[in-house]
Amino acid sequence: MSNPGSDNGSGKGWWAALRRPSARYSLIALLTAGFASGIIFWGAFNTGMEATNTLEFCVGCHEMRDTVYEEYKYSIHYSNRTGVRAVCSDCHVPKDWTHKLIRKVKASGEIWGKLTGSIATKEKFEAKRLQLATNEWERMKARDSIECRNCHSFDAMSPEKQQQTPYKKHMAAKTEGQSCIDCHKGIAHKLPKGYKDPNAKEQEEW
Repeated sequence: MSNPGSDNGSGKGWWAALRRPSARYSLIALLTAGFASGIIFWGAFNTGMEATNTLEFCVGCHEMRDTVYEEYKYSIHYSNRTGVRAVCSDCHVPKDWTHKLIRKVKASGEIWGKLTGSIATKEKFEAKRLQLATNEWERMKARDSIECRNCHSFDAMSPEKQQQTPYKKHMAAKTEGQSCIDCHKGIAHKLPKGYKDPNAKEQEEW
């Protein structure tokens, strides 16, 4: 038969182990150290991730600097009357943390393209521009152009301050459930050669 006091002894043993799991440090000390380490790691991780969202980081490689960056500098997203500049991450990186992390992980696959030089020259880039642009348009479409709508809202558009034709088209797009990228391709970067605008006929009618 087991000793009636053995359970209590075992319980006290577990409690003692929890209170002092290490011969040198108490449980409180270990938990405090773990908590502090977690905060430091989280802070460093987020700081690093935010650093990759800067314009300087994005144009750090010549593949970007010599192609789409030059186009972007002449766009309304770069320079405008209100002085509000949208950088690469504003359009190409989700704001919410979960989708931002997913986007960063997927973008890390582009390192292989950098190493292999798949778009190392303007000629190589132009040869793949349509496919690269299509991939990004599809990503934005799947997200209902949320990156656009972080700044632009149908509900905030004023019929008095917006010309009637654009306003009517925007309201029609809202009613029909269209996404910003359905009509507004080629805003910050030129359209690829070979791209055919499916809205061209409709725009002529307007």
